[in-house]
Amino acid sequence: MEQEKIIYYYPMQERNAKKGRAYAAKRRWFQEAELDAQNADEITAKPREFEVIGCVIPPFYYRNKVWKPQVLSEAMERVPRRVEGMTDTWLHPQIAALLTAEYEGRFATRRETVQMVTAQIVRQYAAQTIGACGEAVVLLGAPADTDLQMDMTRELLLPYLPRINRLLIFYEEIAETDIWMELGSHLDEYYYEYGLVPQLEPYVTSYGAGTADICAGLQHVTEGQAENAVGIQERHYILKCGKPRCSGMILDYSRQFRYPKIMPESKAVYIDIVSEAEKECLLGRKTPWIPYISPLKYLDTIVKSGYDS
Repeated sequence: MEQEKIIYYYPMQERNAKKGRAYAAKRRWFQEAELDAQNADEITAKPREFEVIGCVIPPFYYRNKVWKPQVLSEAMERVPRRVEGMTDTWLHPQIAALLTAEYEGRFATRRETVQMVTAQIVRQYAAQTIGACGEAVVLLGAPADTDLQMDMTRELLLPYLPRINRLLIFYEEIAETDIWMELGSHLDEYYYEYGLVPQLEPYVTSYGAGTADICAGLQHVTEGQAENAVGIQERHYILKCGKPRCSGMILDYSRQFRYPKIMPESKAVYIDIVSEAEKECLLGRKTPWIPYISPLKYLDTIVKSGYDS
């Protein structure tokens, strides 16, 4: 089977300007802007199921002309045409911002690609921890995506289930919804195939205001709160994982940081599947001894070895 190639679009680093690197895309006045693409595997030479093609985006597309979303989109769309084989694309958040919502969707990463990269991360960074701890924790995200998240979780855990004796799954409660009925079809396989009964735990709501961690929470106000609050225009709440301790491999599908309870002596690897950079900062403040890994950070690390070449 042909190896898939991931074209990772990332911004040019400022330090390269000091080394005389061109700060604009290649082109002449009569040409369209062209972007450089480099096979990062030729640099890192590490085996994996996919190849990474790094495509650096300079700040300008011609001299001092800042990228227009349409011009940048057209230049990026020409890159896959020069790459042989099956390709998918992955955007750094700064590049997505340059494209704006109008053009960003053209480069949406397929779910299968996200799962493939995450599986590589699990093999490379979490397999040893799973074997030592025998534990896995899943932080589910938006309830509307629960089925997709549970399907991906099963695929990611499949090679390690014989070594897992504790599977803890956190979920967001929905009124009048029986979570065991909702997840029944997903949970049966764990029990019948491996004798494993997953532990389901709802997120708990914690209210607060003015704390440094509120940036990771959601703003929320109700009519009742507005009537009872004196001098407070809005209230904040954050969803936390509650009292159960978390260790081993932690798979996080949530857009917000859920504050998992990780004891100081625990061994854990935190894998942020949605690649929200803010979580790395929050996790570092809460549990600095726990490594944070995400697909975006993983791809970024691969191409960084070529930044200074």
